[in-house]
Amino acid sequence: MFKKEFKITPWNVEGEVDYEKLIKEFGVSKLEDNILERIKKHTKELHLFLRRKIFFAHRDLDWLLDEYEKGNKFFLYTGRAPSGDIHIGHLLPWIFCKWLQDKFDVDMWFQFPDEEKFLFKKNLSFEDTQKYLYENMLDVIALGFDEKKTHFLIDTKHANLMYKEACKVAKKITFSTVKASFGFTDSTNIGSIFYTSMQAVPAFLPSILKGKNIPCLIPLGIDQDTHFRVSRDVMPKLGFYKPAIMHNVFLPPLTGVSGKMSASDKISSIYTTDTPKQVETKIKKYAFSGGQPTIEEHRKKGGNPDVDVSYQYLRMFFEPDDKKLQKIHDDYKSGKLLTGELKEILIKKINDFLKEHQRKRELAKKRIDKFVFKN
Repeated sequence: MFKKEFKITPWNVEGEVDYEKLIKEFGVSKLEDNILERIKKHTKELHLFLRRKIFFAHRDLDWLLDEYEKGNKFFLYTGRAPSGDIHIGHLLPWIFCKWLQDKFDVDMWFQFPDEEKFLFKKNLSFEDTQKYLYENMLDVIALGFDEKKTHFLIDTKHANLMYKEACKVAKKITFSTVKASFGFTDSTNIGSIFYTSMQAVPAFLPSILKGKNIPCLIPLGIDQDTHFRVSRDVMPKLGFYKPAIMHNVFLPPLTGVSGKMSASDKISSIYTTDTPKQVETKIKKYAFSGGQPTIEEHRKKGGNPDVDVSYQYLRMFFEPDDKKLQKIHDDYKSGKLLTGELKEILIKKINDFLKEHQRKRELAKKRIDKFVFKN
C-alpha cells in the first residue's frame, strides 16, 4: 500500500509516520528486549509504555544502565515549550518520567523554554507564553512528581543560570550544521538559530551545579531528537557526558491513526481541561473507527483494532491491564464488540483519568513555587 510521505521537525509532524524508517534516518537504536530486561531488574516491573513499545527507540540507554549499575545515578530531563493548552498526547513522556523518578529515585529537571515558540511562531507574544507557562506547569505538577526532586527551569527566568552555558554550546555549533539539521533558510530569525543551545543546557547543568559529571536520561517524542543529535556531539567537547535518550511514538489525532495529536486542532485533540461532555462529543463524533459500515456487517466481519483510534488510545494509554486489553481486542475483531461500545469504554476511561487529573491540577496552583528551581 502506498504511504503518504511524512515530514517530522521539532515544530511540525505531517503524514503517516514510518517509525522503522525514522530509526534508520535518525540513527537511533531499537529498544530491544535485552535492555527492557535490564530495566526490569531494577524496577521489578515494566511500565505499559515499555511493554507495548510506546517507547520504542533510544540512544545510549545501555551505557546509562552501565553507569547506574556502577553507582553513578542519573537524572531525568524533559520539557515543554508553552504555546498552548496541554492535550493527552503531551502527557506520555511526562507520565513515563514520573514512573522512572519513582522507580530509580532520581532527580527530574523540567525545562520550560518560554522563548522557543515566541521565536518560531509569528503570532505568539511573550504575554501568551507566560499565560501558557502557568497553565502547563499545573499539568506537570498534577502528575505527581516529587517536589523535593523535581526542578522547573524557565528559560527567561533562569537565563542568568543558563545563558553562559548555552553560549559555550553555541560556539561549537556551526550555522551550516543547524541549516542542514533543521532546514533553516536565510530568512530564519537568529533567535531560532541559537535556540538549540538553550535546549542543550539542562542535559549538563546538574553536572555543573554538583561539580561532577552526572549521566542524563531524556525521555521525549522522537520529533524532538534533532536538537540532541546536534548538541550531543558538542557536550563531550565541553567535558560532559552525552545524554541518553528514550523516544516515544506519537499519540495519534482522533481523526486518524497516523501523525501526531496537535494542540492547535481542537477537534482532533483531547485536552486535560476538557469537560466530560466535551470528551464524549469528540470521541463519538470524531474518533476514527475500524468498524464496519453497519452493525450487521460488523457482527459478521468484525472490526480492525489496528486502525481504530479508540482501541489505540486504550492500548497506548488508558487500559493498563494486558488481559482486559486483549479481550477488548479480540471482541472487537470478532464483531462481538461494536464501535459504539468501544467508544463508550474509552470515554469512561478518559473521563475517570481527567476527573482525578483536574482535581490535582487545581491543588497544584498553590504548589508551583515549590517546583521552580531556586538558584
